[in-house]
Amino acid sequence: MIPTDIRCFIDLFGGGFNVGINVKCDNIIYNDYCSQVVDLLEHFYKNSPEFIHEQIINTIAHYGLSRSDLNGYEAYGCNSNNGLGEYNKPKYFKLREDYNKNPDWIKFYTLITCAFSNQIRFNSKGEFNMPYGKRDYNSSLQEKLKVFVEELHKKNIQFWNKDFRNCNFFNDDFIYCDPPYYNSVATYNENGGWSEKDEKDLLNFLDVVNEHNGRFALSNNLKYDNPILDKWKDKYNVHYLNGDYSNCNYQKKDKSKDIEVLITNY
Repeated sequence: MIPTDIRCFIDLFGGGFNVGINVKCDNIIYNDYCSQVVDLLEHFYKNSPEFIHEQIINTIAHYGLSRSDLNGYEAYGCNSNNGLGEYNKPKYFKLREDYNKNPDWIKFYTLITCAFSNQIRFNSKGEFNMPYGKRDYNSSLQEKLKVFVEELHKKNIQFWNKDFRNCNFFNDDFIYCDPPYYNSVATYNENGGWSEKDEKDLLNFLDVVNEHNGRFALSNNLKYDNPILDKWKDKYNVHYLNGDYSNCNYQKKDKSKDIEVLITNY
């Protein structure tokens, strides 16, 4: 549903770059407010998959984390990744402690490989605080990282670390927004991550894009109580998607059906 005649694709809330990396456009601007993630992706962009892999393996060896890719799960006293907890947990906490004292991108990514649901979260002090997730840098994750980095290297990407309100574009740029969902309980909404003002400012920003004949697409979920979005969306085209995210997090408390939409002005 994203046009192919794009001069430059703007991933305004880039996150894990899952959308931007798959867009058929050679020129991309990746923006995210989380400086640690931007820094990580920049290093992925600048370095070869082989170098990145070597640095991760060295970090794993330094902290004595498991290598299920080499030894299987049985070597750590378990039949699956569910049993890695007792073996890796203290090592993970040591790595997390060292990262928070002296952050660097390799420690950061190694933490993600072991963290709960491979998620990212920082507390109000800026410290990484995801609990251990009974997982490691397994063969599947290694292959996914290699493919991802190789795809990054095929594109011309600029990396920005800005508040979306401070981003300026040309009229022929395509702006894609997958912001935090207002009134949701996602990790990124902890510590006041996305306010009513943020929501209104973003929608006003997209109105300005439309007034200047620019094109945009906004991803969102209509199941959350968001009267601001409910009223605003009627000015544009609302495409209902058949996404089902029930398996994304096995501890997800809200089991009501997601209403994923893509809102466009074209």
